[in-house]
Formats: sequence, C-alpha cells, structure tokens
Amino acid sequence: MQTWDQRQPIYQQLADILAAQLLDGEPAEGAAMPSVRALAGRYLLNPLTVNRALQALGDEGLLENRRGLGLYVMAGARERLKAVERQRFLQNEWPRLRERLRRLGIAPEQLNWEERA
Repeated sequence: MQTWDQRQPIYQQLADILAAQLLDGEPAEGAAMPSVRALAGRYLLNPLTVNRALQALGDEGLLENRRGLGLYVMAGARERLKAVERQRFLQNEWPRLRERLRRLGIAPEQLNWEERA
C-alpha cells in the first residue's frame, strides 16, 4: 500500500510515481495509460485526484487524450522526461549529494556505480 507524504499534494506524488513508471517504459510510448478508475483502485485514491495527476502529465507533454479512447503515452515522452529529470538531478540533487560525500570523506574511487548482489 502506498504511503503519501503530507508535505506535497497527493496528485503530484501520484504524477511523480507515474512519471517514474514512464521512465521505466511502462506503459510504452504509444500505449494506453491505465484508466482513471483502474489507477484510483490501485492507489486507493479519489478519481478526481488521479485525474489531476494525469492532467499534470498531459500538461508536461507526456500524455495525449484520444477522444473516446483514453490517454496514451506520446512518442518521445520517455526521452523528454529523462532530459527534464537529468536536469533536475544535476541542478538540485547532485550538489547536495556531492557536498554530503565530501563531508563524509567518500572519494570518487570508493563509489561503485554497479548494483551489488
């Protein structure tokens, strides 16, 4: 069950979850998004909240509404989202992470970029 952070609007948190799934290729570009009803049931949310999250993704140019058919992932959405997320990481997260590594005395050669088993 999803735990929601009360410091950020739930619709935005859901939009972030769905964007992360899009980055992972689910659903694929050109494929239909799950319905509002399906997402509301999966995340135990009001359909209006789900609709607002989907609208946010649409406003970012990631989804398109095909009248009578539903929402579909737009071509190029994954690359567009990846570029935005990279920029956000480099501007917001990386400086804090780099400073924390420096404070902890962790050198670049001590970092392993590969997952450990």
